[in-house]
Amino acid sequence: MTTQTKPRFQGKRNKLAKPELLAPAGNLEKLKFAVHYGADAVYIGGQKYGLRSNAGNFSFEEMKEAVQFADRYGAKVFVATNIYAHNEDIAGLADYLRELQDAGIAAIIAADPIIIETALREAPGLEVHLSTQQSTLNYQAVQFWKDEGLPRVVLARETSLEEIADIKAHVDIEIEAFIHGAMCSSFSGRCVLSNHFTDRDSNRGGCSQSCRWKYDLFVDDEVAGLAEQDKFTMGSKDLCMIDHLPDLIEVGVDSFKIEGRMKSLHYVATVVNVYRQAIDAYFADPEQYVLQPQWIEEINKAANRPLNTGFFYDTPGAEDHIYEPEEKAAPYDFAGVVTDYDEAAGIATVQQRNYFKAGQEVEFFGPNGTFFRQTIDSLMNEAGEVLDAARHPLQRIKLRTEHPVKPMDMMRKKMDRSS
Repeated sequence: MTTQTKPRFQGKRNKLAKPELLAPAGNLEKLKFAVHYGADAVYIGGQKYGLRSNAGNFSFEEMKEAVQFADRYGAKVFVATNIYAHNEDIAGLADYLRELQDAGIAAIIAADPIIIETALREAPGLEVHLSTQQSTLNYQAVQFWKDEGLPRVVLARETSLEEIADIKAHVDIEIEAFIHGAMCSSFSGRCVLSNHFTDRDSNRGGCSQSCRWKYDLFVDDEVAGLAEQDKFTMGSKDLCMIDHLPDLIEVGVDSFKIEGRMKSLHYVATVVNVYRQAIDAYFADPEQYVLQPQWIEEINKAANRPLNTGFFYDTPGAEDHIYEPEEKAAPYDFAGVVTDYDEAAGIATVQQRNYFKAGQEVEFFGPNGTFFRQTIDSLMNEAGEVLDAARHPLQRIKLRTEHPVKPMDMMRKKMDRSS
């Protein structure tokens, strides 16, 4: 599967600056892998005021550990405080924001004016980035928020490249844009389907993903009698701009944002790794930059849905939504994480995350393009006993690798439905 082919953006070539690569982190482990695999910044959720109540949201102690880890790589940590607050949400807001500041958080991502105003007044050490939930699409709105004291605006997902160019031409401000991940069937996430069906408020962190459900088709108030496999959803395809990074860079996007605080560790590491390589390759030699086929292959190994380019080039039509059951794009499973490597013996210790067995072909990958395939010849547990398979979650397995590996490198396998 590949993304759509779109024409090169014919906009004004700005003075080029390397954009920030901003990655999601649903828990502390994902944060560490996102940073290790090349993110310049990560965004997380705290235990209040965020739009992903089901993510592994961070305590203040975990935030402090996250900031300390990120500091070692020169990376920053942002916290999503992007709910639309009700009256009962306001009590304790100032204290919460001051604790974020004390934990070393670099910025919050906010949409509600009361959260923005309180942060600017009570926690001046926190930058405030305007959330995409504000649906900002034009330069006058961006200027308004700059005048309010915000250094960065996360544009609405519906903003086109032409509109970004216009905004950058009129307002000297940092622009952040989503460049990869799930899109919303509603305008910038302003959905009430979840509220209506489940009494879970999408704009207070409780989205039930109603657009991804399977629905019956009715004709004249009667169920059409379709087979189970013919039930349809109305979810949008996922965004992927790996084919078009030069356009994003040249139009002046300052921060490339990857969606997915609910996504897996394997997804986060894979996607961040690819975009890191592509951005660095472009800035190493912009004139000779070429999209590498292996980057597309890697993205597809982490993809859960078909991919497109969102609103950057045109308005998505019916073909950009998913109405029928789709084959999973990436027939790969995350198998394990390297925790140690004995260079003399060529033996890696791998912490098991999914079942794998001797005789199976696997792939190892790590930051900066580390990648190779091999067949596992044998497995041993930590006591040196030979195993036919790694069956137990988080079990430490020893196996020989054909090339050196490092801690935090990952191992994946092709899916085996018979296992």
